[in-house]
Amino acid sequence: MELILKEDIIGLGYKNDIVNVKSGYGRNYLIPQGKAVIASPSAKKVLAENLKQQAHKLAAIKAAAEDKAKTMEGVALVIPAKVSATGQLYGSVNANIVAEELQKKGIEVDRKIIVMRDIKTVGDFVATVCLHKEVAVEIPVQVVAENAEPVAEAPVAEEAQAEAPAAEETAAE
Repeated sequence: MELILKEDIIGLGYKNDIVNVKSGYGRNYLIPQGKAVIASPSAKKVLAENLKQQAHKLAAIKAAAEDKAKTMEGVALVIPAKVSATGQLYGSVNANIVAEELQKKGIEVDRKIIVMRDIKTVGDFVATVCLHKEVAVEIPVQVVAENAEPVAEAPVAEEAQAEAPAAEETAAE
């Protein structure tokens, strides 16, 4: 069954795309929910005319997506997680957690446009943020053990404390 999408549907297509789906999926879900219409010849002509008239708006939307992609280019996420002795995570790191970490860095992203598999081990992974049909940004995600961070920071803090009394003694003399 050939349909014209009225909105973006993750895994299927973007707004104004013509897609082929199984007839049950189209009849029972997409059309009743208002997410698609049947791609008849007249609907295709209307779609082509609308795309011509909205070409400048679509270009502006793509430009906005490219600008947002530029702000996200240098971003790398480090996510601490609770880890068992074997290296497995308790739970998983998913798109919700990546969206929260991006929000902490000042980047607003809907979790639904982040494409990634659930991460269940410590290591380096990649999350793809699909901002537009033609604009996607890959963000490196590093998952580290939660208890490994304080151990790494503690020696630095002890060295700083050891240097501070030495500097005070020098100033006192």
